[in-house]
Amino acid sequence: MIQLVGVSKAYGDGKARQPVLRGVSLEVPRGEMVALVGQSGSGKSTLLNLVGGLDRADEGKIVVDGLVFGELDDRALSRLRNERIGFIFQSFHLLDHLAVAENVALPAFFAPNGAAHRAQERALEALGRVGLREYADRKPTALSGGQKQRVAVARALFNKPAILLCDEPTGSLDSETGRELIEFFQELNRKDGMTLLIVTHEERVSQAAQRVIRIVDGRIVAQETRSVELSAT
Repeated sequence: MIQLVGVSKAYGDGKARQPVLRGVSLEVPRGEMVALVGQSGSGKSTLLNLVGGLDRADEGKIVVDGLVFGELDDRALSRLRNERIGFIFQSFHLLDHLAVAENVALPAFFAPNGAAHRAQERALEALGRVGLREYADRKPTALSGGQKQRVAVARALFNKPAILLCDEPTGSLDSETGRELIEFFQELNRKDGMTLLIVTHEERVSQAAQRVIRIVDGRIVAQETRSVELSAT
């Protein structure tokens, strides 16, 4: 599902140029739940952005769901992001002037040809999966932090993506809400066969993953496959 071969990325120019990823190679099979861990500045979020097509590598090859990123123009890459990849971030990135259901349905309005067919129905279906269908007409300002994150999850699931990329998804949540979100990720992985790549610094998240990949100074230094229980601890 995800393949990186010799991927490098740096930011800045001239003497200020700073390498962030250094020749990273990685494979994530379809249906695996992987935690990507490392200290701040290790390159894990940059790696996630490259896999999600939010940025382009300086060197190396990236293949996601059979598509080679280097062969895609910006329009094709945008379509891939919208249709096949779901994104969840620590910040919820909700638009306060839109109702919850409208926030969830936003991916439909960025699709080719303005494909908004059944957008409201699909938004309600996604909200139902995260237990917030009855909040469809409310504004995000009326929700708790945990509820906002669940709306963000529903938006990520709107197009039923094959891959879910998460950057510190539990970072703004309390312990109980974070546990519920982790269990929901496990359910998506086990029941829906969804591939998840989760950047995290939290042990409770990495314990729930099937594999933990550790990054130090832009390089993968260790990988650990683990057997996990049906719910996070």
